[in-house]
Amino acid sequence: MEFSYATKADINQLTELRMAYILEDQKTVSDEDMQSMKKSLPLYFEKHLNQDCFGFVARDGKTVAAVALLQVIEKPANPHFINGLVGEVLSVYTRPEYRRQGLCLNLMKLLIESGKEKGLDKIQLKATEDGYPVYKKAGFVDSESDYKEMVLKF
Repeated sequence: MEFSYATKADINQLTELRMAYILEDQKTVSDEDMQSMKKSLPLYFEKHLNQDCFGFVARDGKTVAAVALLQVIEKPANPHFINGLVGEVLSVYTRPEYRRQGLCLNLMKLLIESGKEKGLDKIQLKATEDGYPVYKKAGFVDSESDYKEMVLKF
């Protein structure tokens, strides 16, 4: 198994794995939404891959067996992120036939090292129940905040 950054040659597999992750996470996704994602994700990766979105892959020959994405977000600095750079982990996913082999933990280690090299102040994520133990092993801790997370959907 080879661990490396994703490249533009991986865009089709990154798209496939992102859609598989979403379908597994959401349980049901409309055909219309799936078709929309199938169309927009390659365009997103073409524009953002290795710019402000970094993919880390476990490669078994030509097959991307597992992926983890690191979205780098630049914000105005404050005492919680002096450099103004924050990472967000997205779409950590392993093809079912490759699970329980430690691939995601290895990808998280690469992702964390890359975040340090890029000068990120912190890396944040939202963990699924399945992912939580992996992230704990990688060094992530439960977040505590005086703020309540909110969202406005359109």
